[in-house]
Amino acid sequence: MSLSPPPPHKRQGVILSLVCLGILSVMPIISNSRPAGFDALSFAALLSIWQTVLALPLVLAEWHRGTRGIFSPTLPAPERRRMGAVTVATGLMFGLATYLYVLSVEKAGATTAAIAIESYPLFAILWESLFLGRRKTRAELALTGVLLATMYYLGTGGTGRLEGVSVWFLLALAVPFLWSIAHVIIKEELGRSPITPAQVTLFRVAISAVALGGVAALIDPQALWQALSRPEFQAFGFLMGLCYYLELLVWFHALRHVDVSVASSITMPWPAFTMVLAALVLGDVIAPYQIGSFAVALVCIYGLTLLDLRKGHPA
Repeated sequence: MSLSPPPPHKRQGVILSLVCLGILSVMPIISNSRPAGFDALSFAALLSIWQTVLALPLVLAEWHRGTRGIFSPTLPAPERRRMGAVTVATGLMFGLATYLYVLSVEKAGATTAAIAIESYPLFAILWESLFLGRRKTRAELALTGVLLATMYYLGTGGTGRLEGVSVWFLLALAVPFLWSIAHVIIKEELGRSPITPAQVTLFRVAISAVALGGVAALIDPQALWQALSRPEFQAFGFLMGLCYYLELLVWFHALRHVDVSVASSITMPWPAFTMVLAALVLGDVIAPYQIGSFAVALVCIYGLTLLDLRKGHPA
């Protein structure tokens, strides 16, 4: 059986990225709709546990069909160890990002956190430039500068004053920072190794669940027990875990067919849908500076994507 990954199909990658857009839109709403008393760390641990449960059947189904991936007996041991080390490292990154996601959405608000997380392509483009040697033009650097200024303006709550920068907004920015590092690494692994997206997802969520569950048990075991024992907490943990798992699985499949920067740019409009849902479901008031920041960020990111595609980089 060949260990080569299947050839990429750009159209399939675009469709899968659009599915991610829909899932991303509702996740902040679910997170901030959870019951009172359900703290961010316990929620992050519980949703990661549910992700692990949900991810296991697909990996078992692949095994039943004869797809071994990382467990293939013909895979050299050094490569398996390297892939294992990469999986553990990225799993820990994702675990921290999951906690920061829940915490920042709660503290900064669904809309502000969503727009901050939208800066993901900024980091993805940065890592692709550093690690993959992709040089940036003056136009790309100019758009990047405008995007950075927009994030600063948003972080100050529309005041533009440095003392107004929100700590919670900075934590929200840490989420795409961690995601982008892990995704670029995983993109390279998917392109040169037989590990499947389902296996990547399972290992990533399992490591996150162990790490977050362990930290939660040490810091506040009573809160973790409450999360595990109360049905309404379990329901929200399952729902968020399901959305997070599906988004991850679909995302990793998309990365087999298109670049990280392309896939992430397709998902860019999701904060607009989150804004609408936040107003309708959570009763949030959407400020003009938030709408303006989102519009400018969206234009910048699509501009960066267009410039990148014109260079003719292969997907």
